[in-house]
Amino acid sequence: MYYGRLSTAFVSPAGNQLGYLAVGVPVIGGIVVGLMAKYGSDRIRGHGIPEALEAILINKSKLEPKVTILKPLSTAVSIGSGGPFGAEGPIIMTGGSFGSVLGQTLRVTSSERKTLLVAGAAAGMAATFNTPVAAVLLAVELLLFEWRPRSLIPVGLASITATVVRWSLLSDAPLFPLPATPAVDWVIMLSALAIGLIAGLASTALTYAVYAAEDAFRKLPIHWMWWPALGSIAVGVGGLLAPRALGVGYDSIDLLLLGKIAVGGAAALLVVKAAIWSISLGSGTSGGVLAPLLMMGAALGSLEALFLPPGMTTLFAAVSMGAMLGGVMRSPFTGVVFTLELTRNVGSLPPLLVGALVADFVTVFTMKRSILTEKVARRGVHISREYQVDVLEQVPVSRVMHTDFEQVKRDTPIREFLSKVSREGVRIGYPVVDEKGELVDYLPAEDVGRLMKRTDGTGLTVGELSSRPKTFAYPDEPSRAAADRLAESGVDSLPVVDPSNEGKVVGIFSSDDTFRARVIWFKDENLAERHLSVASWLTGMAGRGPKDQNGEDE
Repeated sequence: MYYGRLSTAFVSPAGNQLGYLAVGVPVIGGIVVGLMAKYGSDRIRGHGIPEALEAILINKSKLEPKVTILKPLSTAVSIGSGGPFGAEGPIIMTGGSFGSVLGQTLRVTSSERKTLLVAGAAAGMAATFNTPVAAVLLAVELLLFEWRPRSLIPVGLASITATVVRWSLLSDAPLFPLPATPAVDWVIMLSALAIGLIAGLASTALTYAVYAAEDAFRKLPIHWMWWPALGSIAVGVGGLLAPRALGVGYDSIDLLLLGKIAVGGAAALLVVKAAIWSISLGSGTSGGVLAPLLMMGAALGSLEALFLPPGMTTLFAAVSMGAMLGGVMRSPFTGVVFTLELTRNVGSLPPLLVGALVADFVTVFTMKRSILTEKVARRGVHISREYQVDVLEQVPVSRVMHTDFEQVKRDTPIREFLSKVSREGVRIGYPVVDEKGELVDYLPAEDVGRLMKRTDGTGLTVGELSSRPKTFAYPDEPSRAAADRLAESGVDSLPVVDPSNEGKVVGIFSSDDTFRARVIWFKDENLAERHLSVASWLTGMAGRGPKDQNGEDE
């Protein structure tokens, strides 16, 4: 589109000789993408990851098969016509679509289909950047919503497989190899902290800019099909001001990291890239976010290096790159590992970690959501990015079960039993025991309610109307395991039995107890207590502990 020839050789749009006519090239690409979205699938709009999130959370991980073809094709048109994007987001969407389509041809659950979708997405990212570990981390932090062997193992294997295939087709070399980092000292660590603060503020500004542009396009009185073409006008004009801002820009990222772009060029590249990326992405065209963030982060770091200890432009540009990823995506560990795998500079790990964590710290207070989850939230799906062990996993059954239960002998006449229930009220459940007091049947509260409405069978006994409990709970197991059995068996309560003697009932676990477990956890989480003071600690160190009533050491 810029050189009038058909070729698969890598070439940057920056070297074109079209002059002012180059402004029209992105517009043509925008029109094509808009038509593909209108008459093909509107799932190709955007940068891929929010669409994958939406498919997982709303559509049971089901994506249309045509997205597998249309997404990479639309992205090729968008980037090939100068769009300031990367291929990784759409490749993530394409790989995810392939995994989803495979899952739809098999008899699997929605959770298993999600694993296949995310495995395809991680494989796509790993193949694009040669970053298998970062691809798995991205899958965990953004798509899986869990850290469990059932999903982590297949996703990891898919990522490694795609990386090995890439090695055989392209190269196993890192995308942006960097020289070894000098010995890290406190000056470098403090510099990384400053870089992280600035990257956090820049991440916030970029996120707000993208969605401000999207809101502006929504107010236009024209169909969204034409938005990418309008947004591409800004891309064309920006290309005249800073040609290196066009396209993926891997070559420019490499030069920025090596400190081979002058200060004026880096500043222009940062400003123009941020502007055209925000406007174009807000227009709903097809393109990824990772490569632009790499470029803007590296440009920002190279500028910051002017005010930091000299001779470390490469290190500071890499730290800023990782911090920008961690801040914008709110995924600091992905940002750190991603930068490490891109550069293979292990010595930069400590300052990288500081920069990414500080950037994430800043965005926690300045943004409700990341650039990846804001779009999904605008469609009514709010995603929690703070992962923790299930509350029910932390509270044992023994802490929440009902111990004030009442056992009923199986030969008790039903009339006598119901008469007593009418006087005392219905309990959660009634273990039915034999003459030895061992559990034989169980009568849940819902069955008691149905019996009280019956007029026949008054001559029967409790044992003739009760049934064997479908399953048990145990006092020493997590409440989560008991809650899973409740859901699986379709009942509201279970007898809790002694693990060494399943005939002995020690309590009743009900669906209400799952809420009691959360109350216990909430108190443990929020109740602030002090058990030691400085004075008592010093007293104890001196050997003068507190005394009891008899004057003896407690």
